[in-house]
Amino acid sequence: MLNDPLANAMSLILNNELIGKSECLIKPVSKVIKELLKVMKENGYVGDFKEVIDSRGNYIQLSLTGSINKCGVIKPKYSVQSDDFEKFEKRYLPAKDLGILVVSTPKGIITHYDAKSKKTGGRLLAYCY
Repeated sequence: MLNDPLANAMSLILNNELIGKSECLIKPVSKVIKELLKVMKENGYVGDFKEVIDSRGNYIQLSLTGSINKCGVIKPKYSVQSDDFEKFEKRYLPAKDLGILVVSTPKGIITHYDAKSKKTGGRLLAYCY
């Protein structure tokens, strides 16, 4: 039984990256997972992806680029203001300006750099470097 589909998708991506696969299949599909993959693709961590419609439920076919060292979800999903990102950068990222925190904001799912520039807060979803 899947309790957290986002956490399962992130661990599947990380495991397939670590063993050197060039592709992985993510199932089940949700809007949050698709938006998170779109943000990771924009930042160069994953390649192209497409949703495949199947009779047993949809899945995402994701191509991997081999550029992820570590990724995962942030539990609990902390609320963060636009001024407080530095504390969570120190906690989840290895160095300053290395990696991204993915934040769910009223303006959509974006990186913490975009959230800082738009001066908006939200809830932390995931990290990737």
